[in-house]
Amino acid sequence: MSKKRVAVLISGRGSNMAALIEAAKARDYPAEIALVVSNRPDASGLARAQEAGVTTEIVDHRTFGEDRAAFERALDARLQAHRIDLVCLAGFMRLLTPWFVTRWSGRMLNIHPALLPQFKGLHTHRRALEAGLKRHGATVHFVVPEMDSGPIVMQDSVPIVEGDTEETLAARVLEIEHRIYPQALRLVAEGRVTLDADSRR
Repeated sequence: MSKKRVAVLISGRGSNMAALIEAAKARDYPAEIALVVSNRPDASGLARAQEAGVTTEIVDHRTFGEDRAAFERALDARLQAHRIDLVCLAGFMRLLTPWFVTRWSGRMLNIHPALLPQFKGLHTHRRALEAGLKRHGATVHFVVPEMDSGPIVMQDSVPIVEGDTEETLAARVLEIEHRIYPQALRLVAEGRVTLDADSRR
């Protein structure tokens, strides 16, 4: 079975990207990280990807001004040029339009630092602490046009302990992210998890 070609989209340090690159080194892993794309030229994750021998591209959203469609067409063109099969969002800080999401429907994953459907959007760790929850975690899901709402591929959680801060909780959740994202990508790359037509709205 040929390995699926995966692009990882980043905006920053790319710690989840690094976890995916590491997992993909295994000979039996069904995907290869063929490309890392950043919308920010200064993203530190670009250097990490290059050190790992992964091709990198920059599609700077600022050069497109307010024209999100033009930015996404340029991004899509880079993905097509590299014959990408699957896209993984890893700290990619751009909201994608329905055009792009639909184009990659069933082939694009995101990792979110909360147990969806709880705490969509930003500041998830702070909100979990403020809500007085006992557990908090991370979710890998298919990307659909509505933010953080796609079908869930995998979740895991950690206990919230007394004295936790946003930072301590974020660090524990990040360990979960680094574990479940490669596992979820494996399931999708092997075709064991798919997005059915009814879930694509």
